[in-house]
Amino acid sequence: MSELLVVRPGPLTTVQDLGRRGVAHLGVPRAGALDEPALRAGNRLVGNEPGAAALETTLGGVALRAIRRVVVAVTGAPAPVRVDGRAAAFGAPVAVRAGAVVEVGATTTGVRSYLAVAGGIAVAPVLGSRSADLLSGLGPAPIAAGDRLPVGPPPPYRPRPDLVPLLAPPAELVLRLRLGPRADWFVPEAVARLARDRYRVAPASNRIALRTEGPAVARAREGELPSEGMVLGAVQIPPDGQPVVFLADHPTTGGYPVIGVVPPTDLAAAAQARPGMPVRFVVLRGR
Repeated sequence: MSELLVVRPGPLTTVQDLGRRGVAHLGVPRAGALDEPALRAGNRLVGNEPGAAALETTLGGVALRAIRRVVVAVTGAPAPVRVDGRAAAFGAPVAVRAGAVVEVGATTTGVRSYLAVAGGIAVAPVLGSRSADLLSGLGPAPIAAGDRLPVGPPPPYRPRPDLVPLLAPPAELVLRLRLGPRADWFVPEAVARLARDRYRVAPASNRIALRTEGPAVARAREGELPSEGMVLGAVQIPPDGQPVVFLADHPTTGGYPVIGVVPPTDLAAAAQARPGMPVRFVVLRGR
C-alpha cells in the first residue's frame, strides 16, 4: 500500500468522504465533505468511486510527499498546485512521481479545496465512513506534520475526463429556505423581512455551521423548545436572533427553534463562503 507523508498540514486539513449516513438516530452527526460536488469531481478525475475519501483543506492548502507514484486531482476552491515547485494543473489529473512533493497553496477564492488521490485515503472507517467529525471526534484527527496517510490500491481502469466543470465560488451566497418546522415561533413581519434583509458570513463559521451577522429575527414566543432532531441545512435562530445554518458536522439535536431548512444542493456554496461574504435568503413558498 502506498502512503502520503504530510509535509505541511495547512490551517485545517481533514479526511472526508460522503459522510456517515443513516446513523443520526444514534446521535451520530453525518460529517463528510462540505462541498460534495467538489469531492465527487476530484474522485472522478482520478478514477475513484464517487465516495472515496480525500483531503479537505481550509484556506491555506497542504503539502504531501508521495512515497510511491500517485495520481492526484485538486478541486473545490481554486488554489495554485505545484509538484516539486513546478506549477501543475488545478481541476485535472496530475501524476506525482515517488519522492515528489505535491503542494496545494492558499485559496484564491472560496475556502475549501479537495485533494483526491487514485485509490482514496485509506484510513480505517468508523461507522461506515472515513470522515473526520470535528464535533463528536469520530474518525481520524485533522492531519499533522509527519503523519503518514495510507492510500488504497489503484482503482480499476475506467475512462477519466481531462477536466470536470465546476461552478466558481459565488460573490454572494444565495440560500433558498423552506419554512418550518418552527416558523410560527417568529413574528410574521420578521419572516417576511428575512427574505429582504441582507446578512454576511460571520468569522465564527466552521464545519458545524455557517453563522451569519445582520438584522435579528424577532420572536413571537418566549422560552425554549425541548431538544429535537436537527437535519442538514436547518436554520436555527438562537437568542441573539442571528440565523445559523447547520452544515455537515452539526449536532443531531438542538433546542433553538428552526425557522426553515436550506436544501442540501445549496450547501456546497456555503462551504466556500468566506467571512464577510453577503448572504441572502430566498423563501420558498408552497410544496
